[in-house]
Amino acid sequence: MLRRRAAVFSGLALASASLLAACNAADPLGTDLVAQPVHIVFFEGDSVAMGESAMAVVRDAAAIARRYPSQPVRVLGFAGPAGSVAYNRALSNARAQAIAEELREAGVAPARIMVSARGPVEFADTATESRRVEIRIGPQ
Repeated sequence: MLRRRAAVFSGLALASASLLAACNAADPLGTDLVAQPVHIVFFEGDSVAMGESAMAVVRDAAAIARRYPSQPVRVLGFAGPAGSVAYNRALSNARAQAIAEELREAGVAPARIMVSARGPVEFADTATESRRVEIRIGPQ
């Protein structure tokens, strides 16, 4: 059930980002940054592994980031509340670093990427909500 929800969340983030990118096609130089959606990559518990849906979200975020080369790219890592704070902070950092590395490999300049581990957070409905990395492009 959680995997299905994670795939749905990833798919929604990808679809909304793709739609917004299509709407911004009139800006060939990529100079006018319109508010970009937050790209969210979800993870399984105690894992930094990324599946194909997660990689699709990262690729989409990288494409938008390359389109706006003067804008910062923030990568925020989160983890669930189970376990120690130190463990979850390290896990959230490892997740954020893994996403940052994928963004670099996809052509985003390393100097633009700012990584922040937010550590453990509570979730409202499902544990998947807290096991995530958010990619924010631009002044957000």
